[in-house]
Amino acid sequence: MDKIAKDVGDIQSRLIDHRPITQGEIRYFVREFEEKRGYREGRLLENINKMVVEANEQVMPKCLQGMHEHLFDVSTRLEAANHMAQRVQQRELDAHQRAQLQAGSGQDKEAWEEFLREQQRLKDQVDEEHAKAVGRLSTQYSEMKKDLEKIAPI
Repeated sequence: MDKIAKDVGDIQSRLIDHRPITQGEIRYFVREFEEKRGYREGRLLENINKMVVEANEQVMPKCLQGMHEHLFDVSTRLEAANHMAQRVQQRELDAHQRAQLQAGSGQDKEAWEEFLREQQRLKDQVDEEHAKAVGRLSTQYSEMKKDLEKIAPI
């Protein structure tokens, strides 16, 4: 019975406790990584580190110096371009306003001419009515004169 209890204990520890198996797998992985790969990744990381240090110590200062040297020139050119763009924009705005004024002036001329035509038409109409009224009054006065001559001969 002791033997059965011991076997059951061994079976239970193998089923439940995986530490020995996990530790064996870890040792195998570390040995595989270190021996077969020959620290290739470590050397690669060292090379990358050297490149980064070189870039920080040599390349970046040169780039910063070049940037500072050319930044003023770029800024000056940018201001000149901005000034020219503003002048072009102002010219376009002035031309647009002139075109609107000319169009408005043309419309004003047309409106004025239409007004003058309307006034002439109204004048002609009034002149015609006046001529008719003068004709009626002349006829009326001539009739009155005839009637007056009949009544009182001169």
